[in-house]
Amino acid sequence: MPSTAIFSPSCSSSAPFTPFAFSPSSSSSSKAFLAVTTRKPFGFHFANLKKKSLFSRKNFTMAVSIEKETPIAVRPDTFLTEYDEATGGISSGSSSIRARFEKMIRDAQDSVCKAIEEADGGGKFKEDVWSRPGGGGGISRVLQDGAVWEKAGVNVSVVYGVMPPDAYRAAKAAAGDHKPGPIPFFAAGISSVLHPKNPFAPTLHFNYRYFETDAPKDVPGAPRQWWFGGGTDLTPSYIFEEDVKHFHSVQKSACDKFDPSFYPRFKKWCDDYFYIKHRGERRGLGGIFFDDLNDYDQEMLLSFATECANSVVSAYIPIIERRKDTPFTEQNKAWQQLRRGRYVEFNLVYDRGTTFGLKTGGRIESILVSLPLTARWEYDHKPEEGSEEWKLLDACINPKEWI
Repeated sequence: MPSTAIFSPSCSSSAPFTPFAFSPSSSSSSKAFLAVTTRKPFGFHFANLKKKSLFSRKNFTMAVSIEKETPIAVRPDTFLTEYDEATGGISSGSSSIRARFEKMIRDAQDSVCKAIEEADGGGKFKEDVWSRPGGGGGISRVLQDGAVWEKAGVNVSVVYGVMPPDAYRAAKAAAGDHKPGPIPFFAAGISSVLHPKNPFAPTLHFNYRYFETDAPKDVPGAPRQWWFGGGTDLTPSYIFEEDVKHFHSVQKSACDKFDPSFYPRFKKWCDDYFYIKHRGERRGLGGIFFDDLNDYDQEMLLSFATECANSVVSAYIPIIERRKDTPFTEQNKAWQQLRRGRYVEFNLVYDRGTTFGLKTGGRIESILVSLPLTARWEYDHKPEEGSEEWKLLDACINPKEWI
């Protein structure tokens, strides 16, 4: 995503949703030290510092020591329980936006994984469940080296705590000017990247996220605010117009249920976001992308994100069923690997979700799960003009209106 994590890690959409698991840090000039506990607000207790002065200006350079995520054996019904206790009883009942968004992304994870396994015909997802002592946790699922899928990752996370200002700037497309300081946050999201083996079957990425921030009392910083972000985009190595039109038609249908301006607006946003500047081309053939969306009713945006997430299977799986067994040559595979190289370049250089995760010491396996198992770089490679490979590259350089 412009950047994910959310990131869309992907924040953005492009890296799977990045968990906020901060790395331990220290500074000789720090005037405060925070140690972790799950029994205090936002998962911290305070040492050598009065609570009321925690967010004072003189303590903006404080060191934060936060434990890494830890694996857990049993998948919890919700990751919000500790957050309710830590924040003084914010409800996680059915009326809570946070709780309903968590249920939505976990349902979407289940439905997408089920469809991916059925299309593969034998491969099964490996699941890791983890908790973050600072607050929250996540579920990472990866199917690797299956019959159809080279690598398929579908991750969810629900996390909260306090993040450094660099992370806030990475997480928000338009962070604006604000004084440096720790920023309380809540974030939940689903993110997935699906890389098929067959070069005629396209890669898919989707990410949907909900984010809240607050400003510590009496301290300049990020204002209290919320926003939604996300998108779904297609990255083929070869163009089959019926596939691309089908994919974009499903995105438009989801958008049109809420606002007819959404599809053209978010389609252009997607084309602009997934631009590899140093190559002068897009990563793929687009879809929809949006970020920092809070200028509509919260309920409406929750319904919109839900509709988009629920459209992933119908937009993508019919294409996979058409292309997964198509015969291909070594030349076709080599071209796919070159395009995978472009995918890697975008994610590591430009994606806001990946950047966010790396800046905050997030769970590295979740951050980099978006990368394919294999990729290729050739010196000064140029496809022959008029070839099928050239047609794909031309569409990445000059975005088209597919419907």
